Amino acid sequence: MRRRSAIKLILPLLAAAGLAAAAYAAKRPADAAVQQARYLGSYSWHLKQPWFGGFSALKLSDNGQALTALSDRATLVTSRIRRRDGQIADISVTAAHPLLASTGKVLNGPSGDSEGLAVAADGVRYISFEGTARVARYQHPQDRAEVLPRPGAFRKLPRNKSLETLAIDRHGHLYTLPERALDQQGQIPVWRWNGRKWSRPFSLPPRGGFLPVDADFGPDGRFYLLERDLTLLGFRSRLRRWDITADGPENEVTLFQTAAGTHDNLEGLSIWRTPSGGLRATMISDDNFLPLQRTELVEYALPR
Repeated sequence: MRRRSAIKLILPLLAAAGLAAAAYAAKRPADAAVQQARYLGSYSWHLKQPWFGGFSALKLSDNGQALTALSDRATLVTSRIRRRDGQIADISVTAAHPLLASTGKVLNGPSGDSEGLAVAADGVRYISFEGTARVARYQHPQDRAEVLPRPGAFRKLPRNKSLETLAIDRHGHLYTLPERALDQQGQIPVWRWNGRKWSRPFSLPPRGGFLPVDADFGPDGRFYLLERDLTLLGFRSRLRRWDITADGPENEVTLFQTAAGTHDNLEGLSIWRTPSGGLRATMISDDNFLPLQRTELVEYALPR
């Protein structure tokens, strides 16, 4: 979420804050299971660089020591994480790459509103953009963008509420969905790229005032969705997951839902496996380049 859009997001959500909790209780089905994830800790990340901040996506290696983060101003950051007793103790940046357009120019302005990040098994990076809804492929961070074909549905999405998320499954298929653009049935549309074309294999049910901000496929093959809500007391976060089957998403589970103000504006999600075999969710907050917010990495241990 870019700074120029932060106030536009905050004001209408604050106006609707009183309705959000009631709407969630009314819309949540009785069969939506709840399994409690366990909060492990948070790390506040500070760095005095002009590009630092506004992080909207991240990916961690399975040992939790390599970090790739994406800002919503088209900067891709690679870092190393030092851990103490399994928790983040320090982050060292190894490189910060300004992303290029297909023309070779550095992306900026609305065209550089980068929001979602997926990393393929061969290291190729895919990035979704929100200003002009599209997905681009980067063989290396310093390469020119290779823009995937844009279906007509992408062109109709709201300019600042479009492709907020990007995830890749074990087959190398990409999945993306908008932040705020429900279909005619009131569901969250999901698009899939199979390497040749886009399709809409399924949709997801919205629950209350929460909006999708990132997604990931875990090492367990399940689809995880991070969502955000803003109230008068601050941000709320929620993590849901599904089994993706030939018949669509099944076995919806809410892993956690925080109270307002528990964390900052969590927008990026990575699901990874620890050396001991446990599943962990690491999330990063978008500070909107505002001094009242902070960049924090938050980690939860996930149930199997």
